Amino acid sequence: MSSTTDATHDVTRLLLDWDAGDTSALKHLMPLVSAEVYRRARRYFLRERQRHTLQPTALVNEVYLRLVDQRRVGWKNRSHFFAISAQILRRVLVDHARRRNATKRGDTAVTLVTDIDLADPSASCDIDLIALDDALAALSELEPRQCRVIELRFFGGLTIKETAEALGISRATVKVDWNMARAWLFNTLNGD
Repeated sequence: MSSTTDATHDVTRLLLDWDAGDTSALKHLMPLVSAEVYRRARRYFLRERQRHTLQPTALVNEVYLRLVDQRRVGWKNRSHFFAISAQILRRVLVDHARRRNATKRGDTAVTLVTDIDLADPSASCDIDLIALDDALAALSELEPRQCRVIELRFFGGLTIKETAEALGISRATVKVDWNMARAWLFNTLNGD
Protein backbone atom coordinates (compact mmCIF):
# COMPACT_ATOMS: atom_id res chain seq x y z
CA MET A 1 0.00 0.00 0.00
CA SER A 2 1.37 3.44 -0.90
CA SER A 3 1.90 6.22 1.61
CA THR A 4 -0.90 8.22 -0.08
CA THR A 5 -3.28 5.30 0.42
CA ASP A 6 -2.11 4.92 4.02
CA ALA A 7 -2.72 8.63 4.69
CA THR A 8 -6.18 8.40 3.11
CA HIS A 9 -7.05 5.44 5.33
CA ASP A 10 -5.64 7.23 8.39
CA VAL A 11 -7.77 10.30 7.65
CA THR A 12 -10.87 8.16 7.17
CA ARG A 13 -10.20 6.19 10.37
CA LEU A 14 -9.63 9.38 12.38
CA LEU A 15 -12.78 11.00 10.97
CA LEU A 16 -14.82 7.96 11.96
CA ASP A 17 -13.23 7.97 15.43
CA TRP A 18 -13.94 11.69 15.81
CA ASP A 19 -17.52 11.15 14.66
CA ALA A 20 -17.86 8.38 17.26
CA GLY A 21 -16.94 10.86 20.00
CA ASP A 22 -13.17 10.40 20.30
CA THR A 23 -12.07 14.03 20.75
CA SER A 24 -8.39 13.06 20.66
CA ALA A 25 -8.85 11.89 17.05
CA LEU A 26 -9.18 15.53 15.98
CA LYS A 27 -5.69 16.28 17.36
CA HIS A 28 -4.24 13.51 15.20
CA LEU A 29 -6.41 14.38 12.20
CA MET A 30 -5.52 18.06 11.84
CA PRO A 31 -1.81 17.58 11.07
CA LEU A 32 -2.78 15.12 8.32
CA VAL A 33 -5.24 17.49 6.62
CA SER A 34 -4.07 21.00 7.53
CA ALA A 35 -1.40 21.18 4.82
CA GLU A 36 -3.95 20.10 2.21
CA VAL A 37 -6.59 22.59 3.43
CA TYR A 38 -3.94 25.32 3.40
CA ARG A 39 -2.86 24.35 -0.14
CA ARG A 40 -6.46 24.56 -1.33
CA ALA A 41 -6.98 27.93 0.38
CA ARG A 42 -3.79 29.27 -1.19
CA ARG A 43 -4.94 28.03 -4.58
CA TYR A 44 -8.19 29.92 -4.12
CA PHE A 45 -6.31 33.12 -3.23
CA LEU A 46 -4.30 32.95 -6.45
CA ARG A 47 -7.54 34.10 -8.13
CA GLU A 48 -8.11 36.96 -5.72
CA ARG A 49 -6.96 40.55 -5.87
CA GLN A 50 -3.52 41.21 -4.40
CA ARG A 51 -4.60 43.14 -1.32
CA HIS A 52 -7.27 40.77 -0.07
CA THR A 53 -7.91 41.43 3.62
CA LEU A 54 -8.22 37.73 4.45
CA GLN A 55 -5.11 35.57 4.17
CA PRO A 56 -4.89 31.79 3.60
CA THR A 57 -3.70 31.08 7.14
CA ALA A 58 -6.58 33.06 8.67
CA LEU A 59 -9.00 31.32 6.31
CA VAL A 60 -7.70 27.87 7.29
CA ASN A 61 -7.93 28.79 10.99
CA GLU A 62 -11.55 29.91 10.57
CA VAL A 63 -12.39 26.72 8.64
CA TYR A 64 -10.77 24.70 11.45
CA LEU A 65 -12.79 26.52 14.13
CA ARG A 66 -16.03 25.92 12.24
CA LEU A 67 -15.12 22.27 11.61
CA VAL A 68 -14.57 21.73 15.33
CA ASP A 69 -18.06 23.13 15.90
CA GLN A 70 -19.66 20.57 13.57
CA ARG A 71 -22.00 18.23 15.40
CA ARG A 72 -22.74 14.76 14.11
CA VAL A 73 -21.70 15.17 10.52
CA GLY A 74 -21.54 11.44 9.92
CA TRP A 75 -18.07 11.50 8.36
CA LYS A 76 -17.60 8.97 5.58
CA ASN A 77 -14.06 9.45 4.28
CA ARG A 78 -11.36 11.91 3.25
CA SER A 79 -13.33 13.15 0.22
CA HIS A 80 -16.36 13.82 2.42
CA PHE A 81 -14.15 15.80 4.81
CA PHE A 82 -12.86 18.01 2.00
CA ALA A 83 -16.38 18.43 0.65
CA ILE A 84 -17.57 19.73 4.04
CA SER A 85 -14.43 21.88 4.26
CA ALA A 86 -15.31 23.40 0.86
CA GLN A 87 -18.78 24.32 2.11
CA ILE A 88 -17.31 25.93 5.21
CA LEU A 89 -14.66 27.73 3.16
CA ARG A 90 -17.40 29.16 0.94
CA ARG A 91 -19.34 30.37 3.98
CA VAL A 92 -16.26 32.00 5.53
CA LEU A 93 -15.37 33.80 2.30
CA VAL A 94 -18.93 35.00 1.68
CA ASP A 95 -19.34 36.11 5.32
CA HIS A 96 -16.06 38.02 5.04
CA ALA A 97 -17.20 39.68 1.79
CA ARG A 98 -20.54 40.65 3.35
CA ARG A 99 -18.79 42.20 6.38
CA ARG A 100 -16.35 44.04 4.11
CA ASN A 101 -19.21 45.41 1.97
CA ALA A 102 -21.17 46.41 5.08
CA THR A 103 -18.26 48.54 6.27
CA LYS A 104 -18.14 50.36 2.93
CA ARG A 105 -21.71 51.66 3.51
CA GLY A 106 -23.34 52.81 0.40
CA ASP A 107 -20.70 51.49 -1.98
CA THR A 108 -23.00 49.83 -4.46
CA ALA A 109 -20.41 49.00 -7.11
CA VAL A 110 -20.60 45.33 -7.95
CA THR A 111 -17.97 43.44 -9.87
CA LEU A 112 -19.37 40.52 -11.79
CA VAL A 113 -17.62 37.63 -13.41
CA THR A 114 -16.88 38.48 -17.02
CA ASP A 115 -14.87 35.40 -17.91
CA ILE A 116 -15.63 32.60 -15.50
CA ASP A 117 -12.73 30.20 -15.65
CA LEU A 118 -13.22 28.76 -12.21
CA ALA A 119 -10.89 25.84 -12.89
CA ASP A 120 -7.80 27.94 -13.56
CA PRO A 121 -6.36 29.32 -10.32
CA SER A 122 -3.81 31.37 -12.24
CA ALA A 123 -6.60 33.18 -14.09
CA SER A 124 -6.99 36.10 -11.75
CA CYS A 125 -10.39 37.70 -11.99
CA ASP A 126 -12.58 39.91 -9.88
CA ILE A 127 -15.46 37.86 -8.61
CA ASP A 128 -18.14 39.38 -6.46
CA LEU A 129 -18.43 36.57 -3.92
CA ILE A 130 -21.81 37.79 -2.73
CA ALA A 131 -23.23 37.77 -6.27
CA LEU A 132 -21.62 34.35 -6.85
CA ASP A 133 -23.09 33.02 -3.61
CA ASP A 134 -26.53 34.34 -4.55
CA ALA A 135 -26.22 32.77 -8.00
CA LEU A 136 -25.13 29.47 -6.46
CA ALA A 137 -28.13 29.58 -4.12
CA ALA A 138 -30.39 30.00 -7.16
CA LEU A 139 -28.54 27.22 -9.00
CA SER A 140 -28.97 24.90 -6.02
CA GLU A 141 -32.75 25.30 -6.38
CA LEU A 142 -32.56 24.26 -10.04
CA GLU A 143 -29.63 21.83 -10.08
CA PRO A 144 -28.31 21.01 -6.58
CA ARG A 145 -25.61 18.66 -7.82
CA GLN A 146 -24.23 21.23 -10.26
CA CYS A 147 -24.06 23.72 -7.41
CA ARG A 148 -22.11 21.20 -5.31
CA VAL A 149 -19.70 20.56 -8.19
CA ILE A 150 -18.94 24.30 -8.43
CA GLU A 151 -18.59 24.55 -4.67
CA LEU A 152 -16.22 21.60 -4.43
CA ARG A 153 -14.07 22.54 -7.40
CA PHE A 154 -14.01 26.34 -7.02
CA PHE A 155 -14.06 26.82 -3.27
CA GLY A 156 -12.64 23.47 -2.20
CA GLY A 157 -10.10 23.08 -4.96
CA LEU A 158 -11.06 19.45 -5.50
CA THR A 159 -10.04 17.73 -8.70
CA ILE A 160 -12.58 16.10 -11.00
CA LYS A 161 -11.69 12.72 -9.48
CA GLU A 162 -12.04 13.99 -5.89
CA THR A 163 -15.33 15.71 -6.74
CA ALA A 164 -16.66 12.49 -8.26
CA GLU A 165 -15.67 10.55 -5.13
CA ALA A 166 -17.20 13.15 -2.79
CA LEU A 167 -20.51 13.15 -4.67
CA GLY A 168 -20.57 9.47 -5.58
CA ILE A 169 -20.89 10.15 -9.31
CA SER A 170 -18.74 9.46 -12.36
CA ARG A 171 -15.99 11.75 -13.59
CA ALA A 172 -17.90 12.22 -16.84
CA THR A 173 -20.92 13.45 -14.89
CA VAL A 174 -18.72 15.88 -12.95
CA LYS A 175 -17.34 17.26 -16.23
CA VAL A 176 -20.83 17.73 -17.68
CA ASP A 177 -22.15 19.34 -14.48
CA TRP A 178 -19.06 21.57 -14.26
CA ASN A 179 -19.49 22.85 -17.82
CA MET A 180 -23.25 23.33 -17.52
CA ALA A 181 -22.98 25.13 -14.17
CA ARG A 182 -20.20 27.43 -15.37
CA ALA A 183 -22.25 28.40 -18.43
CA TRP A 184 -25.33 29.00 -16.27
CA LEU A 185 -23.30 31.12 -13.81
CA PHE A 186 -21.73 33.12 -16.61
CA ASN A 187 -25.16 33.95 -18.03
CA THR A 188 -26.69 34.66 -14.63
CA LEU A 189 -23.86 36.84 -13.37
CA ASN A 190 -23.72 38.83 -16.58
CA GLY A 191 -27.47 39.42 -16.76
CA ASP A 192 -28.03 37.29 -19.86
